[in-house]
Amino acid sequence: MVRKKIQVWLPLLFSLVMILGMTLGYKLRENTSGGNSFLKNSDRSPLQEAISLIQNKYVDNVHLDSLESPAINGLLDQLDPHSIYIPTSDVQSMNEDLQGNFQGIGVEFQMIKDTVNVMNVIPDGPSFKAGVEIGDKIIKVNNDFNLTGKKNSTDDVRKQLRGSANSVVTITVLRNNQQKKIKIIRGNIPLYSLDAAYMINANTGYIKLNKFSETTYREFMSAMEKLQQQHMQQLILDLRDNGGGIMQEAVEIADEFLDEDKLIVYTQGVHSPRTDYRCSKDGVFEKGKLIVLVDETSASASEILAGALQDWNRATIIGRRTFGKGLVQQQFTLSDGSELRLTIARYYTPVGRNIQKPYDKGKEEYEEELINRFHDGEVVVGDTAKPKGQAFKTPDGHLVYGGGGITPDIFVAYDTTMQPREVMLLYARNTLTEFVYNYYVEHRTQLQQYKSPEDLYKQFHFNDDDWQQFVNYAKQDSINLVKLPATAKIFVTNLMENLLARQIWRTEGYFELSNEKDPMIKKALEVLK
Repeated sequence: MVRKKIQVWLPLLFSLVMILGMTLGYKLRENTSGGNSFLKNSDRSPLQEAISLIQNKYVDNVHLDSLESPAINGLLDQLDPHSIYIPTSDVQSMNEDLQGNFQGIGVEFQMIKDTVNVMNVIPDGPSFKAGVEIGDKIIKVNNDFNLTGKKNSTDDVRKQLRGSANSVVTITVLRNNQQKKIKIIRGNIPLYSLDAAYMINANTGYIKLNKFSETTYREFMSAMEKLQQQHMQQLILDLRDNGGGIMQEAVEIADEFLDEDKLIVYTQGVHSPRTDYRCSKDGVFEKGKLIVLVDETSASASEILAGALQDWNRATIIGRRTFGKGLVQQQFTLSDGSELRLTIARYYTPVGRNIQKPYDKGKEEYEEELINRFHDGEVVVGDTAKPKGQAFKTPDGHLVYGGGGITPDIFVAYDTTMQPREVMLLYARNTLTEFVYNYYVEHRTQLQQYKSPEDLYKQFHFNDDDWQQFVNYAKQDSINLVKLPATAKIFVTNLMENLLARQIWRTEGYFELSNEKDPMIKKALEVLK
């Protein structure tokens, strides 16, 4: 809901004034004996005056750092849910996901029974080149940091293994009950935004994007080239669980689907004049049939892409109403290295709809809105998902809606099949992931006969002996699967096979297997026919 200008911008002005004051360091001291003369400086805001008084007059020493973060967060809480303050200590980790890389040794690990287990090794990464293998147990770092015999948090382990590119770290691993020291030269490790790209049938391609980072468009174009070499004629673009990221990356991808100089999106704010983003080049897939999959967690840049394709009737949108984030943030670096991600504009789809859901009732209710969709039955029954926002007409007369996400052209309900408590515990305690990992390590030679996820899907199934081993393994985590219903057993077994495919072929393998039984994929293929 739109607020009055003064209600929105007055807290923001206070925020910026406060940051400016902190930048200057609050160095002012009283020069006279009069206790109130300090407050007579008309150029200072009450907020600056209060902080300076605390620094100069408070009974005890106060570190201003301890005041800055809650003060800035308090001001931002009066604005919108997506303007945030990032302390200096968190800046690097917060930006890595958008940059699409980090610096480290290139392994995926998990703590299993207080031991760091190497779950995957990034192909051609530093650990791969140094000889680290899946199944290795890292027990020591640089001969002095012991990773066994005590509980180390994931963050503790990550801090020890990560470091600047070209720096050296030595790890001690346990392999086949023998210790082995491995020297690794750290490097840049990619954080891929593309989970999968493969031909789902003879003429249909599938691409799954998990975010929009600085490398997303490049990854997308590489995938499109690969699929078109395999004679792709139609495409399923999966944006489910994609929370967005960099808007320009979504604009570049939209340009590959739209022709001429069509408008893709425009942004506008009180202090940000309207900026149009239009097609600027010939796209690689302007004519083939296109399906876009979305759900309630598709947000921001995902909604920009889906909205542009829907407004121009370029794609059929299948799934459930998207999150509803129509605000644009710009990142500002402060003097101490901390950062402020500040909402500076709203974005609008080509026909002029802003799909930002209301946030006038506070951040807590804003965050609970997604949960309420499940409670209210919207994600289950299509009738309850009818749009309530303003209606807009596309150039061909199709009705689309704003005011709370992108409403799909075809609704697919959320699977509400209730699983027993024991199944939920398998997730919560990582029992499933750990068992599949151990199974892979023990049966690696046997599993090498399967050359693709398709081979695994057609030829491999966990048998009764495997299931009994899993029941015994779960029992160690105090999970009793003896009386698990048949339907739940099938669900868990299918998931185990999906996880096994991920263990072998990483995310692409996982989606190739899971898509075989995915309701949205089935609906997309029906529509394409």
